[in-house]
Amino acid sequence: MASSGAMGPAMGSMLLQSCRVAHGVSARRAAAAAAAFLRQQQRAGLSTTAAMLKRHKYPGARDNRDHNKHRGESAIRRTGTRWRLSMSDEPLPKPVERSQLPHIETDENHGLWDFFYDRQTVAQAPEEDAKHGRGWSVEELRHKSWDDLHRLWWVCVKERNRIATATWERNKSKLGFGDAESKTRDSQVRLTMRGIRHVLTERQYVWEDAVKLAETDLEVNLLGDGAAYTPSEYLESEEAEVEVPAAKEVPASEEAPSEEAASELA
Repeated sequence: MASSGAMGPAMGSMLLQSCRVAHGVSARRAAAAAAAFLRQQQRAGLSTTAAMLKRHKYPGARDNRDHNKHRGESAIRRTGTRWRLSMSDEPLPKPVERSQLPHIETDENHGLWDFFYDRQTVAQAPEEDAKHGRGWSVEELRHKSWDDLHRLWWVCVKERNRIATATWERNKSKLGFGDAESKTRDSQVRLTMRGIRHVLTERQYVWEDAVKLAETDLEVNLLGDGAAYTPSEYLESEEAEVEVPAAKEVPASEEAPSEEAASELA
């Protein structure tokens, strides 16, 4: 069966001949009618309109819309729906001046003050950040007790909080200075904290080795009932008697000469 597109030219020529013979119209009007017929046939054959988009107008007709909220939007052409702007006659609120704010009493010894070096400024000058010493070495930290390491650890934590607060304030205000000095100061604090963890790890390993050694020692009680250490009985070794040799007698002839004899010999 021939398609509508293939039958279009033949039917157009037949229509043109019939119009010329039967009705006696002019060639121009017949050609215009044939061209209009051909255009209608081509549109019908190449139509891409989806059937579901055709909405019926009679009462009770079924709604064939796809209900797509993004219909008409294009990511390539940047077209589509636009956000609606809210319009209102109400005036916008204005910020209250600092002088009109109510006075709020704060605790001078509040813990949040420790996040700042100075209560008047949020960040130190680069010259002040550069004034710091070196970090604690592992050899120095090995001589510290548990309490000293615990205090030093929280001092480092407080210092890092102050450095982080000052860095955040500088970035927020876009000051553009002090970053290099604060990073150098923070690196020394982190070096100390790394040394503390190293020393505590060493002590943990030593304690584990001591527990394994105590499990094989009969004098140590790890059960928790009774004394933790009970030394076993031992015998003291008898001290060997050392004989002291008697003094050798010197004959009278070999005695040292007296002072008078020595003077006569002289």
